[in-house]
Amino acid sequence: QVQLVESGGGLVQAGGSLRLSCAASGRTFSRYNMGWFRQAPGKEREFVAAIRGSGVATYYADSVKGRFTISRDNAKNTVFLQMNSLKPQDSAVYYCAADTRSWALSSGKNDYDYWGQGTQVTVST
Repeated sequence: QVQLVESGGGLVQAGGSLRLSCAASGRTFSRYNMGWFRQAPGKEREFVAAIRGSGVATYYADSVKGRFTISRDNAKNTVFLQMNSLKPQDSAVYYCAADTRSWALSSGKNDYDYWGQGTQVTVST
């Protein structure tokens, strides 16, 4: 069992930055991949970024590549999402998720078996 708690969301102007955090507890954190997803009102939940358990490999959606950075601190059981150059279309509820079963990084939400409660990010014009 894995418990995930996100924090760091809020309201920011376009062009600004936010850093999301996700604290994990339960199973050995460094053994599983982590991902960030987001869901805007009326839209499907979509993949944002993922990171291998060791932290050596990352994977990004094209829409955030070059602007967002995923990282993790295994000593603190925490994964981060640094979001720069934010755009109004980045507004959504952001979820962190744990994939405890796969070796390869995945962008498929069905591959993630544990989810946090989400944190709201709103980017104003």
